[in-house]
Amino acid sequence: MGRSLRSPPTPKTQSPRVSWSPEENGMMPPTQISKQKPRATEISSSPLASEDVVVADSNLSDAPESSGLPKEIEEKTSEETELEFEAKSSRDGAWYDVAMFLAHRVLSSGELEVRVRYQGFGAEEDEWVDVKKAIRERSIPLESSECRKVSAGDLVLCFRENSDQATYFDAHIVEVERKLHDIRGCRCLFLVRYDHDQTEEKVHLRRLCRRPVY
Repeated sequence: MGRSLRSPPTPKTQSPRVSWSPEENGMMPPTQISKQKPRATEISSSPLASEDVVVADSNLSDAPESSGLPKEIEEKTSEETELEFEAKSSRDGAWYDVAMFLAHRVLSSGELEVRVRYQGFGAEEDEWVDVKKAIRERSIPLESSECRKVSAGDLVLCFRENSDQATYFDAHIVEVERKLHDIRGCRCLFLVRYDHDQTEEKVHLRRLCRRPVY
C-alpha cells in the first residue's frame, strides 16, 4: 500500500491528539488523555466525498454512517481525560497512530466500524476498521530506565524496517539478554517474535513500545 511508518523510533512521542473531523456533520470532539507529549500540527480534514464512504458489502445492513463518538470508544474516555489511539490496518497488519475519527457504522453482523485518518497520511489512506479488534489506546515508547519492566512473554509493539517499508507490529518477547547500560542508554537485547508472521529477531529497547497499564 506504499505506507511508510508513522515515524522511526521516538516518533510516537510527537503525534498530535486524536480529534473528530469538525466538518463531518457536526461531530463532537472526544475526551482524551494527555501524555504531555510535544505536539505537532494537527492534520486538518476535508469533507469526504460520497464515493469515499459508500461501500458495497453484503455484510452491511445499509450500514448507515453516523457522526458522533461510538459508544465503545466513548467508554474508554472520561470528562477529564484525553485519549490517543492507534489502529491496525487490514492492508498490512501494522499499527498506525490515529489522527481523527471520521464516521462510524454498524454492520449487519453487529460489528461496529469506524473510519479513521492515520497520522501523517491523507484521505486516500482513510480506512474502515473494527472497533473491538483494531482500535486501542496508543502504545508508549520505552525509556532506558524501563528495560527491567520488559520480560519474556510480554506483548510489545515493535518497530520493523525492511527494504520496502518501516512499520510497527505486535510482537511478544521471547528472551531478554541483559547488558550493562552505558552513556548511550540501555544496551540489552530483546528477542521478539512477531505475531503476524511468527518471525524472530533481536532488537534494542529503542525499537519497542509497551502497552498502557493501569
